[in-house]
Amino acid sequence: MKKDKLHIHWYPGHIAKAEKQLKQQLSLVDAVIEVVDARLPLSSTYDNITRLLGEKPRLILLNKADLTDKNELKKWIKLLEEKTGFPVLPTDAKNSNDLNKIVKKAVELSEPRIQAIMAKGLLRRPARVMVVGMPNVGKSSIINKLTRSSKTKIGAKAGVTRQQQWVRINPQLELLDTPGIIPMKQEDQIRAKKLAFVNAVSENAYSNVPVANELLTLLEKLYPNNVNEFYKVEKLTVEDIARARNWIISGGSPDLERTAIYILKDFREGKIGRFILDEFDDGQNGNN
Repeated sequence: MKKDKLHIHWYPGHIAKAEKQLKQQLSLVDAVIEVVDARLPLSSTYDNITRLLGEKPRLILLNKADLTDKNELKKWIKLLEEKTGFPVLPTDAKNSNDLNKIVKKAVELSEPRIQAIMAKGLLRRPARVMVVGMPNVGKSSIINKLTRSSKTKIGAKAGVTRQQQWVRINPQLELLDTPGIIPMKQEDQIRAKKLAFVNAVSENAYSNVPVANELLTLLEKLYPNNVNEFYKVEKLTVEDIARARNWIISGGSPDLERTAIYILKDFREGKIGRFILDEFDDGQNGNN
């Protein structure tokens, strides 16, 4: 059976408005925590993030690190730190063991701006940070993780804004309790496919069967042993996996849609294995 041609499309709309809103939020904070999907350390970042964030220091969190190849992840952390000049930490929303490390690093990054404020004769205040990132990389989960230990809502700040809500994480750090959405502004279909693999693109933007076939092709290229061992079929296609599992619909045709959904679910839940889908060759050309 011929594979359907895959093309990911979305309608971001209001990009200028989204960027304007993000910049307004950025003006309130000393530093940002940028959340990236650890399975896509390049593809889930924003090409023009330096232009978008300006001089604002940032801590890069590689979220969902529990779903990645740990040895490969260490190499990516080193590459991203060298490439951006900012600290990079692996994390996942389920585990709070790294919470103190994240908070400490955010406070450190905020210190230069606080020192500048104090140099003008103002009193020291807690560091203020916000969480930013592409849609669906786990920003809200990171905010929940940071605020879980402290539900102290301190509300709007005089002279800052009436609308934004803040949470005091500890006496040194306050978090803007609203994720900054970096708008989808991409035309790169290779990147778009990878974002679909990890469910970082609306399901309305693609069809499951061609996405699952593309995922299998990439996994067979990058991690052939894992994916062949998991599915145990001669040809890694949605159709072959459907027939191997005897998922057949009326008329004897393979149930491609059901199979594709299961393949994507297997991957997203880490059942097939722990992977990073970006390659280091891609990392030399990115613009961060």
